[in-house]
Amino acid sequence: MIALARFQVEGYVRSLRVLHPLIVIALIVCLVLLNGPSGPDARELGVASFGDVAAFMFPIWAWAARALLDTQPDEQRSLSTTAVGRTSTTLWAGILAAYGVNLCLGLVALLVPLFQAITVGSPAQAVLTGLALSPLVAAAGTLLGAWTSRAVIPAPGAALLAMLGGAAGLVLIGLGRLSWLSIPMIEWLRVAHDGPDELVSGFPAIALHLAIWTAVVGAAYMATPRFRR
Repeated sequence: MIALARFQVEGYVRSLRVLHPLIVIALIVCLVLLNGPSGPDARELGVASFGDVAAFMFPIWAWAARALLDTQPDEQRSLSTTAVGRTSTTLWAGILAAYGVNLCLGLVALLVPLFQAITVGSPAQAVLTGLALSPLVAAAGTLLGAWTSRAVIPAPGAALLAMLGGAAGLVLIGLGRLSWLSIPMIEWLRVAHDGPDELVSGFPAIALHLAIWTAVVGAAYMATPRFRR
């Protein structure tokens, strides 16, 4: 599985598709995040930026995961499945590769907010909590991208619309009574902007929500009949 995951990451990097999300992240950092927190609320704003980064990055993580999984040709995917003898191993390798790349992209996006939060003296516990949020959101974004990859939705146009619609739909669902079906983006943005103490106290519930959502969506992805053909 590790060898397959490394193989997919190398193909993604060599195809230069990795530059697409990196360029978008660079633009977000330059246009938004470089305007660091200042004033009497600088310590609180430094923590709030971690919630903003997770929200910005969620669709980017989905996009990057979809691109990585679509880099490998169908014939090559079939050969990999034949070589390892188990479809589930190939699927897990793809998810692992996409998640690993997304963690690296998240690290790039978090470098500036982390430096700014340390500079303005934001509470260490709140900073660590804000950093812990991104890997959880990255896992959810990775699965959204996997569900819109070519293996699930063969038509590229339909897959792109499904990814964008899925990301927007999750945000809209999170605003209503069915928010428990969505990722808690509104909730983590609220607690992040309410202050360091609110972020620390509200994080366990948000983390549990994200973990359950990711586990259910991931299990459904692994069990989809299309992969058993």
